[in-house]
Amino acid sequence: MSEHDFREETLDETKKAETGEVETTKHEDEYEKVCFVCRRPESIAGRMIDLPNHICVCNDCMQKSFDAMSNGQIDLSQLMNMPGVQIFNMTDMEQQVPKRQKLKKKKEGEEKKPLVDIKNLPAPHKIKASLDEYVVGQEHAKKAMSVAVYNHYKRVATDTMDDIEIEKSNMLMIGPTGSGKTYLVKTLARLLDVPLAITDATSLTEAGYIGDDIESVVSKLLAAADNDVEKAEQGIIFIDEIDKIAKKRNTNQRDVSGESVQQGMLKLLEGSEVEVPVGANSKNAMVPLTTVNTRNILFICGGAFPDLENIIKERLTKQSSIGFGADLKDKYDKDKTILSKVTTEDIRKFGMIPEFIGRMPIIFTLQGLNEEMLVKILKEPKNAILKQYQKLLALDEVKLDFTEGALSAIAKKAMKKDTGARALRAIIEEFMLDIMYEIPKDDSIGQVTITEEYIENRGGPIITLRGQEVRRIGNAG
Repeated sequence: MSEHDFREETLDETKKAETGEVETTKHEDEYEKVCFVCRRPESIAGRMIDLPNHICVCNDCMQKSFDAMSNGQIDLSQLMNMPGVQIFNMTDMEQQVPKRQKLKKKKEGEEKKPLVDIKNLPAPHKIKASLDEYVVGQEHAKKAMSVAVYNHYKRVATDTMDDIEIEKSNMLMIGPTGSGKTYLVKTLARLLDVPLAITDATSLTEAGYIGDDIESVVSKLLAAADNDVEKAEQGIIFIDEIDKIAKKRNTNQRDVSGESVQQGMLKLLEGSEVEVPVGANSKNAMVPLTTVNTRNILFICGGAFPDLENIIKERLTKQSSIGFGADLKDKYDKDKTILSKVTTEDIRKFGMIPEFIGRMPIIFTLQGLNEEMLVKILKEPKNAILKQYQKLLALDEVKLDFTEGALSAIAKKAMKKDTGARALRAIIEEFMLDIMYEIPKDDSIGQVTITEEYIENRGGPIITLRGQEVRRIGNAG
């Protein structure tokens, strides 16, 4: 190489470094090429043929194209040279595959590593202690989840160690709305630092009907794992509103979003290889497909199961309904822990098929929230809603305080709404609106104390000025 050529090459590399072209190339190297025609990734279709405008075609599709051109009824190769006839316009086929539709490459010789190292896997009591920092109450649910997750990731880590195969510990959690089902799962995934996909069972339908296919839940997990198949195969899928796919009673119509969806989910829960689209919910979209093994994916299903209490009450009162030892019909009407007496037979009677229940070995319930628990939720968790507002006002150098009477008043209002912890946010947003609007106007305000009278619309908050002067303002509402 001459000195002139060497200097030119150095200049080109410098320009690329300045424009970021080198970083882009390195970043693109992390992802697999996808065939423009059949949408198969490089790991399945084999080595790709690069065409202009970033188009890649696999050998099979290229060969089929040549065969069609030479063996068809019309010799397309002859049409190529005809004036005014354009068979193949490369600019029309410019492929712009977004990052979310690209698959991560598997490095050669790289061993599959478990996401959670068995040596560093926290013990169940430590997992529960971490959950305690964010979730108030639900002691039994937190204990059951901690043990199930601990056993599951031990199973993943010891996958090929011996001949004894540990069963999957899929979970079914039952609890009223606002009791913290989704929040528990989100907190758990964040603590373990594993990919999590949260999906809604109400959108799932039988294959071939409008709605999401059953495999779309795995597609969401793949997206959460940055399209890394090995990472996704050790993640957690939380399917909410699972009670909405129960068998429909007294209907002659085809049940495309009920029992058939449960049956379609059986293979996912058990563990099987499913072909899923990358970056889309439907296989019909022009996106690459990849195979994901659900054997080590932990499935957690949750639902409110309305009217399940009546099924449990009916079973309990039937057990001793005749004679002197008979229970009164209204004995269980005021029982707040009635859900904890649930059995698999009750869930089957609700509309879940036996095969589905059998793949959920761990079933536990969450209690409805009482007034005392709601007060704790307001102030105790690490990211409690009151702490969030205190931080917002602290940025304006104003201290926010709540009296015990105010907290009780908020909890009482939330109990009337009967939507669990979700009601707290709505109530606080309502009375904090005027405070958040008025406080930034006056720089002399140093502290705001929310009182019981203000919550109940009988007075206003106590405003303390920076000079320690206290003044009670009228009701802003």
